[in-house]
Formats: sequence, C-alpha cells, structure tokens
Amino acid sequence: MTATDRARLILRWLLTAIYLLAGVLHVLVPRPFLGIVPGWVPYPDTVVLLTGLCEIAGAIGLMTRRWRWLAAVMLALYAVCVFPANIKHAIDGLVYHRNTLGWGYHAPRLLFQPVIVWWTLFAGRVIDWPFGRRQSD
Repeated sequence: MTATDRARLILRWLLTAIYLLAGVLHVLVPRPFLGIVPGWVPYPDTVVLLTGLCEIAGAIGLMTRRWRWLAAVMLALYAVCVFPANIKHAIDGLVYHRNTLGWGYHAPRLLFQPVIVWWTLFAGRVIDWPFGRRQSD
C-alpha cells in the first residue's frame, strides 16, 4: 500500500464517520438544522430528514468498493448544495445573534467547504489530484 493509498483510506474512514454522525443527527435531532435551512427551500422538515438519509447512505457507500465512486460524487455535490445553509447559518449568527458559534467557527467552516468537496472526491477515488493520475481499483 502506498502512502497515498494509506492517506486515502484514513481520510475515507474519517469522512465516513463525519457523514454518518451528521446524518444520524439530522434524522434524530433535526431542530438545529431546521434553523439554518434558507427560507426559499420548500418543506424544510422533509429536506432535513432527506439530507440526513443522504449523508448516511453516502457514508455507507464510501465504505463499499461497488458504490464508493458514486457515493463520493453524490456527497461532493451534496456539500455544494448545502453551502447556502452554511452561509445562512453564518449570517444569522452575525446579524441576528442566533447562535453562539461566532466567526471563529463560521469563517473556517465556509472556507473549508471546497476542501470537503476535494476530500470526498479524493477519498472516493474519483480524483487523485494533486497526487497524480487516478488509478483504477
């Protein structure tokens, strides 16, 4: 196993744990997530439930050889799609004082979103950048 393969494996396990935990929280404790859903999103209760189920399915998919590539692509797209909720969460905290996390949390979180997209694609063997050409499983 190469160093890149080891890094990919560790990052995949970590990402799986994060998405699995987030998904379970979306399903079991939806209230905090409902507060950050933008007003233009219809049926916020259903959307929060479905996003949680998508996170759980994606986490499981990342751990399988058969579904890893698709799960990584879908979780990367998911990370892009939830970015408006992350922006709303940050703005609400700043303007309306609706949370106590502050910009020490929100600024890195917003700036880290492209890294999460890359991380997901790398962990799922969709891309190898910046480490070279993608190798087939």
